[in-house]
Amino acid sequence: MRRFRLLLPLFLLLALAACSERDRPLESPVRFEGGIFGSFYQVTVVDPLTQGEANALEEGILAELEAVDAQMSLYREDSELADFNHAPLEAWQPLSDPLTEVLGIALGVAEASGGAFDVTVGGLVNLWSFGAEARPERVPAEEALAARLAHVGMDALELRPEAREARRLRDVTVDLGGVAKGYATDRVAAFLEAQGIEHFLVNLGGDLLARGYRDGEAEPWRIGIEAPLQDRREAQVVLPLHDISVATSGDYRNFFMEEGRRYSHTLDPRSGRPITHRLASVSVFHPANAWADAWATALTVLGEEAGMALAEAQGLAVLMSVRERDGWRTLASPAFVERFGEAPLDGRDANNAIQE
Repeated sequence: MRRFRLLLPLFLLLALAACSERDRPLESPVRFEGGIFGSFYQVTVVDPLTQGEANALEEGILAELEAVDAQMSLYREDSELADFNHAPLEAWQPLSDPLTEVLGIALGVAEASGGAFDVTVGGLVNLWSFGAEARPERVPAEEALAARLAHVGMDALELRPEAREARRLRDVTVDLGGVAKGYATDRVAAFLEAQGIEHFLVNLGGDLLARGYRDGEAEPWRIGIEAPLQDRREAQVVLPLHDISVATSGDYRNFFMEEGRRYSHTLDPRSGRPITHRLASVSVFHPANAWADAWATALTVLGEEAGMALAEAQGLAVLMSVRERDGWRTLASPAFVERFGEAPLDGRDANNAIQE
């Protein structure tokens, strides 16, 4: 009993210290960051938080990201997508709500873009050495290219959204790399909103979603749209974001060279080959990042003229960077101009662009 009486004050002191630490207010903003999907995530929260609240938010953010990874990764043999890709052909497979939603987005953008966006390209992506197979960087043989291209096409995929099930009609590999990261960004944002957080910025490998204000009152978030430069990272323009997301697709970083020719990681599903036009990057601004992600890929595949025509027809806010001999020029859709003003600076004047 005497020993218990001696230890009791120590236990109480430790308990009080733990409670005090959990209740300690943190200086705003609070940032959570780490690695996921072979990339990074950074979440900035402006709302006042205690240490205990921040710990709970960090656990929830990681849970959302890991859930999407477990559902949609091609690099995990135990993912839901891997199971779907290995299921018997023509057999309907049950899907989770998230995978059903993402496949619905993919089918919608595929139809609207005339096949410029196509998640059945997994076999082609692997063939060109940009996928999970990690093949040597080389141009595939024509016979191998023709064989895999023959299977590609969104008509090889059927979805019953109400029943939450889908099936493959041909031996295609469904690759959600052009939409899953955007969906994960949306999931993190939805989690934060469900916790009552009003002012935050989610950055998942360059896919961004902003809610509220950077000062918690009236100052919008400011993000830099990267210039299409291979040798350095530089913002060509800084834009204010408030309650909107942005996804950027570009072909100026992930590529390989063979015999002096550059091969982009962005494949045209219709030809099975890397894009070759002058469009270097496309940024799409949309309420949902999953849609922005898919649209950015589709418009990049279509190129400058066809991509901008489709963006205008769809009412999308889009900023494009097009290669020129002495730099690049920017193009903006009417919806972009309506939201942000006239097209930002031309690549020749990028060094004078406003920085964050």
